[in-house]
Amino acid sequence: MPAIGPRWDALPCDDAAAERLAAALGIAAVVARLLCQRGLSDPELAGRFLNPVLDHLHDPMLLADMSVAIDRIMMAIARKERIAIHGDYDVDGVTSTVMLRRALELLGGDVVHFIPERLRDGYGLQPTAIERLQADGVALVISVDCGIRSGEAARRARELGVDLIITDHHEPETQLPPALAVINPKRTDCRYPDKYLAGVGVALKLVQALCRRAGRDRLLPGFIKVAAIGTLADVVPLVGENRVIAKLGLDLLTRGPHKVGLRSLLDVCGLTGKTIDSYHIGFMLAPRLNAAGRMSTPDIATRLLLAQDESLAGDARQLALQLDGENVKRQEEEAEMLAAAKRIVQTDPDIGARSILVVAGDGWHRGVIGIVASKLVDAFHRPAVVLSVEEDMAHGSCRSIPRFDMLGALERCAGLLTRFGGHRQAAGLTLDARRIRELRLAINAVADETLGPGDLMPRLAIDGDLTFRAITGGVAAGVAALAPFGAGNPRPVFAARGVEIVDGPRKLKERHLKMALRQDGRVFRAVAWRAAERHDYLTEHKAALDVAFSLEQNQYNGETYVELTLADLKSSGS
Repeated sequence: MPAIGPRWDALPCDDAAAERLAAALGIAAVVARLLCQRGLSDPELAGRFLNPVLDHLHDPMLLADMSVAIDRIMMAIARKERIAIHGDYDVDGVTSTVMLRRALELLGGDVVHFIPERLRDGYGLQPTAIERLQADGVALVISVDCGIRSGEAARRARELGVDLIITDHHEPETQLPPALAVINPKRTDCRYPDKYLAGVGVALKLVQALCRRAGRDRLLPGFIKVAAIGTLADVVPLVGENRVIAKLGLDLLTRGPHKVGLRSLLDVCGLTGKTIDSYHIGFMLAPRLNAAGRMSTPDIATRLLLAQDESLAGDARQLALQLDGENVKRQEEEAEMLAAAKRIVQTDPDIGARSILVVAGDGWHRGVIGIVASKLVDAFHRPAVVLSVEEDMAHGSCRSIPRFDMLGALERCAGLLTRFGGHRQAAGLTLDARRIRELRLAINAVADETLGPGDLMPRLAIDGDLTFRAITGGVAAGVAALAPFGAGNPRPVFAARGVEIVDGPRKLKERHLKMALRQDGRVFRAVAWRAAERHDYLTEHKAALDVAFSLEQNQYNGETYVELTLADLKSSGS
């Protein structure tokens, strides 16, 4: 929570449509309003959103080149040809690799995998990897979560007589790589209805089609929980198929049982026996899995998730603990680098006064620059590019705000870059280190054309006013039914006016604030995360505050109670 609160933007809603939806589905008016604000005023669409099932997944054969890919994979399995899965070193890439390898092995395939190491191999599908796999006797390479901009690697595969199937979800270039098949819903000629799958979602569609072709549809549910981890970690919009994958996967992760590798990871994260939600994936499981690729080798995470035999329980436990240790190292590296990056922004006007923050440091750990870029966006509400300078090259990670297309900006700066790719909100690049200042000027010139002062102002979307008297267990349960929350389906935020602090605020671990709030005679416990610096302000204005909050259902001694998570507070009438 920033020291100076964001501007509150009330989200509009068609009240008549919300009333009709509430009546049609028999749900609370508050929940109906939230559904309408998310574009789900049609009762059938809203019902599918609230109660997703596997049958809601689209026909995978609608994806361009899927038929070609399935024919070739089934031929490889029948001929006992060696198949290699080429993944990526983040959670999306690792879960894609694990899921597809397991599926192909269950169908009788001879399968190996290769995931590049960030510092040794660089990002994405490279010609050298194709050469290495061909030398190992691989006849068919399937990429997951990478490859869409790897024309050079595709040409090398063709020269070596290796068939290449690319599955990816990143933005393609105008010309697709010359592979045997390119499966990506973002292809301009692809009529697939859901364009926002994660890399693991695209890989799941391949698995779905393979299971169907082999008459093994019953295998599909077993892959959903791994796909859910990658989907939630990659912060794709949690609507459409992503919601089906995420919601069903979280239910399966909660229920179990799990193979020994996943079970060990959940245990080290302290999640055994708990109801697992998107927070647990995003802030507990995913950081540990990501830490492998960031700090050492992604093979640690891959081996852990592939571990199935109970005789490997001891090894799996050690791998999970190793991931935990790598995550601690990542946190330490991140804290040091973030502090240095903030100092640069706050002390160098050529950097801090710009619409886009472009910061660089010698030898900054490439595995952490993406997280630091995200933290800079959170701190300054501006797009950020963080560059690690190593000798004469700079490797960068970019994060953006909703109103700025980062990938589009990089495309306009392409003449300065050695390589780049990604999405509107997150991208990566490399360039000659001597051209960093040119990049800073060029990308800010793009920003100055498209961003105004209002775009750089932090904003908080308010779904609607909700008085304390209207908060019931049923309302809280109805709001919780919209979970999992994340990109494309944000956690609902409500506003209550004229609220009084009747207990507190008290500091918690010197970072957070706990308090009790009262409005019209009703009292709720509340917590404001990372808001300790606002203690004195809230103490001064505790008699009359407007609060923005989310509803949380917590349990204690078998009882369920509602608590408020505070997104912002300000004095009433300010």
